Amino acid sequence: MSLRLQSIRIKGFRGFKNIEVDFEDATVLVGTNNSGKTTILKALQLALTNTHFISNDDFCYMNDEIDDIIIIDILFVPISPDDSVSSEFTEDWADVFKTDRIGISSEGNQIMAFRTIIKEHNKAFRKKQYYIDQWEEYFDDGLNWFDHQYEKELSFYFDEIPFFYLDANRDILDDIKSKSSFLGRILSSLEFTPADKIKIERLISELNDATIGSSDILSNLQETLEELDTAMDNPNNSVQLTPFTKKVRDLNKGIRINYSEFSMDYHGMGTRSWSSMLVLKSFLNLNQKFYSDNEKPYFPILAIEEPESHLHPNAQKKLYSQIKNIAGQKVISTHSTNIASSANLSEIRSIMRDNVGTKIGKLNLEELSDDEKWKIKRQVVNTRGEMFFSKVVILCEGETEEQSLPLLIEKRMNIDYVSLGVNVIGINGGGNYFPFIYFCESLGIKWFILSDGEKPILKKIKKDVIRLKKLEVRPVDFVLPSNIIYFENEEDFEQHLINNDFVDEIQETLKEIYGENLDEQILKRHGTVLKRQPTTEKCPKCKQFIFEDVLRIYNTDEGKLEAYNEFLSSKKTIYPPILSQKIFESEKPLPPKIVELIDKINEILNPHKDA
Repeated sequence: MSLRLQSIRIKGFRGFKNIEVDFEDATVLVGTNNSGKTTILKALQLALTNTHFISNDDFCYMNDEIDDIIIIDILFVPISPDDSVSSEFTEDWADVFKTDRIGISSEGNQIMAFRTIIKEHNKAFRKKQYYIDQWEEYFDDGLNWFDHQYEKELSFYFDEIPFFYLDANRDILDDIKSKSSFLGRILSSLEFTPADKIKIERLISELNDATIGSSDILSNLQETLEELDTAMDNPNNSVQLTPFTKKVRDLNKGIRINYSEFSMDYHGMGTRSWSSMLVLKSFLNLNQKFYSDNEKPYFPILAIEEPESHLHPNAQKKLYSQIKNIAGQKVISTHSTNIASSANLSEIRSIMRDNVGTKIGKLNLEELSDDEKWKIKRQVVNTRGEMFFSKVVILCEGETEEQSLPLLIEKRMNIDYVSLGVNVIGINGGGNYFPFIYFCESLGIKWFILSDGEKPILKKIKKDVIRLKKLEVRPVDFVLPSNIIYFENEEDFEQHLINNDFVDEIQETLKEIYGENLDEQILKRHGTVLKRQPTTEKCPKCKQFIFEDVLRIYNTDEGKLEAYNEFLSSKKTIYPPILSQKIFESEKPLPPKIVELIDKINEILNPHKDA
């Protein structure tokens, strides 16, 4: 590519008070429903085409204020062969834009930028476009980008930069019926040499004759229809049946597309939607060849809404690679974790909306090591893709909390946690938080950590947060922020439950797992070796610390509670749903650290409503 749509700025359009989005050669927009993904695609359509679809509802309404103007700024930059931003456009693009449309950036590089303004005028909406001679900072010295005025009215439209919008309802059957569809435009442009035309029409004539001659029914029908000459008293005309089109110019009228020997009419929406997209790919490839043959530049821009519609997961993964191979630049909105995880990390843009407004998130890969990039891709994106569409993420150490917290959240907030947009993610150990918190922080996803209280784990969390915030402070001097909740006195999750009056529920859970003879099994372990630990004494010969056995003392009330903790820990994959259900059904208040976590989440999701 020698050109790129670098960014769009939007003010006052639908849910966007003021945002900026930058683009890659392929950009994937992720976010929850109504976050604004489609609005970005529509803003591109409004700015890059002659489409006029504005209504009163398209003007931003926020905080009891309605914007009376829509402003959309678009920036194109030249791209060098190594895919970096170049200082000037190639000669062919400079010829397309002409000098009156080429401006400069703050770095002194050539750009092509323009502004689209929509205002109401005499109960209608007027669209005007202006040339931007210099691309200003988003916010600088008290001025927003939209505070700058441009006087040179100059509409944007280039045949060499067409814009295509594929919505989620695309269907190849509709394309076949419509002359204005991409398929219809391909078929209407069929061309043959005179010699090929004569040859094809002769073969069609022979095929028609052979078909009629082989069928008594068709032969009889044609002979009967020839009586039309007598009735009309017009002996010089004749009647012909043509089971197949007679002229090359009519080939497009009766075309059918079959897949797996069946017409598209018999296939589901997944196959038909995918086929429609591939037709666009063919259309663009043909256009690209035409422009290339005529030594002209060509740079289509595609806005694709929910390409995963009606497709199974494996097909979604294949689809993204096919989209990337389509000519031009692509902007894709999706709800699919498979599409998002198939994209490069640099291609992802998160659209997040809260009570303040909309924020655009992206991963800044330049500040990460290759190992950190790999961990984010492998541990987060490829296996925890649901995080893309979360309002809040709770990070915990393992399966116990991951299985238990959803039900406890439902008990405290009286609503299914999934409905809240909350995801609970077990990271399989206290040393793996950084990829997750970096991902959440970069994409604007609110995050919490619920951690065991062991000192080594808390020290590692402090290091991760210091690294995330780019702070210059020692872990020992750092106070963990309020979104990190940890159990006091080096408790773990199980011990926190035991210490907060859920012994009965734990005992009932263990009996379901181990049987009614639980007390006998506990006493059998009494006096056995729990672990070995070093003493302060050293061996006189080898000079190494002498280890001693730590025995289980389970024949006391305190020892019995320790046994409960051990028995629970050995069944981490089994007990959480059982115990959580018992806690859910209990009349007891939830443990304090769980309450603290859930109440802080509630403050984010419902800032004016108590849990």
